Amino acid sequence: MTDIIGLPLVVSATTANIGDRAAAIDMISTYAPNLSSIAKVLADAGYTGENFAQAIAKLIGADVEIVKRSEAHRFAVMPKRWIVERTFSWLEHYRRLWKNCERKIENTVQMTVLAFVSLLLRRW
Repeated sequence: MTDIIGLPLVVSATTANIGDRAAAIDMISTYAPNLSSIAKVLADAGYTGENFAQAIAKLIGADVEIVKRSEAHRFAVMPKRWIVERTFSWLEHYRRLWKNCERKIENTVQMTVLAFVSLLLRRW
């Protein structure tokens, strides 16, 4: 979960047998006290559905806005979606995050945190 400039608010990782919606709801319920100031959650089309929006509204009181693709086979910059895509591109600069090479989920989370610490130290 990132803020509006692409820096992480929460870093979470799960096993592959947990769906994105369920993992997002679980992550937000875990960190709900820290996320109380969030007014809107931007998500891609994988998070569509009234159940997801209602769960987020119940947990932190935020609205869910789905950013959908306009055309399936043409490239177009989608408003607001570039924020998360830019964050992913920053993480791709770190070799250990290219592939799922960590044996434990906690290691993946900590390597992601270290990548952002490195990014922030280089930036400021």
